[in-house]
Amino acid sequence: MDEYERWTGDADLVREFEQETRAALRWIDGYADLQGNGYIAYRRRNEETGLENQCWKDSWDSISYRDGRLPGFPRATCELQGYAYDAKMRGARLARRFWNDTAYADDLEQQATELKTRFNRDFWIEDGQYFALALDADGAQVDALSSNIGHLLWSGIVDADKAPAIAEHLLGPRLFSGWGVRTLAEGEARYNPIGYHVGTVWPFDNSFIAWGLRRYGYKAEAARIAAGLLDAADFYAGRLPEAFGGYERTQTKYPVQYPTACSPQAWSTGAPLLFLRTMLGLDPFGEHLIVDPALPVGIGRIELLDIPGRWGRMDAFGRGRVEVDGGTHLGPQLGDHTPASPGQQRSSA
Repeated sequence: MDEYERWTGDADLVREFEQETRAALRWIDGYADLQGNGYIAYRRRNEETGLENQCWKDSWDSISYRDGRLPGFPRATCELQGYAYDAKMRGARLARRFWNDTAYADDLEQQATELKTRFNRDFWIEDGQYFALALDADGAQVDALSSNIGHLLWSGIVDADKAPAIAEHLLGPRLFSGWGVRTLAEGEARYNPIGYHVGTVWPFDNSFIAWGLRRYGYKAEAARIAAGLLDAADFYAGRLPEAFGGYERTQTKYPVQYPTACSPQAWSTGAPLLFLRTMLGLDPFGEHLIVDPALPVGIGRIELLDIPGRWGRMDAFGRGRVEVDGGTHLGPQLGDHTPASPGQQRSSA
């Protein structure tokens, strides 16, 4: 709802669905916090046939410790906490600007701030410098390194001083194959480059990760991920599948097909659109659309014309200036990257 209004300026719809939006926010605390510890967790209702995992990685073995053990239930995966943080921050904006409820907005912001503080304490694995995949039923860290940490950048829940380490992991050799970020890092006990959520590359997952990197100022790193996935699309007649193998790019020279991947798949259909937004740096800010391109050199030039929104219609242009090398792991060029809130991407020449 918040994102829709930021692009369209349709305040009437925000007011029309105020009660439904409030109900969605209440669900986070009233239903999703199964243990009363302030974290969203899940367990299946039907113990015989229900899916064991209720996050987007819903296969039975997708959530594991580094040594391959599977945690008990309920499970609180890291990215769900980021989604909750994002929802509370966006809800606060809607409450303050459109529902005339400053007290509720202040309360949501306070909840989000407290969640962010607790999350960066409880999920952070100090010796590995990354966030745990989940907390188990006892509150212990499920310590596998996974692509989920990229969703945390997307949500904004990551403390700024931890972002460089996360970016380095995402573009490092254990997670980044050259074609994209693997769902599970190479070297983890359950890693399998052709396993559904334990080593494959998912285009939609990577599009979230790329925008998350962009949000924290890592424009070149986001461009590398976009370039890898778009290169992979050439081997699928321009249509990205649900997932493909996580094999190292220098070993295969082509993305290895996942045997039962859906194609077409709606998530993967949306991924190039978010990559396009990421590479051009498109972000609504008040009545304006910010354009801050960071395109891979191989793309050449992109022109996106007549972009509709609260600004009327606008054109966006970008030239490929970011050097990328999908076959080698150079690591991100970590410098002074400042995270931006939604609607506050910084522009460059």
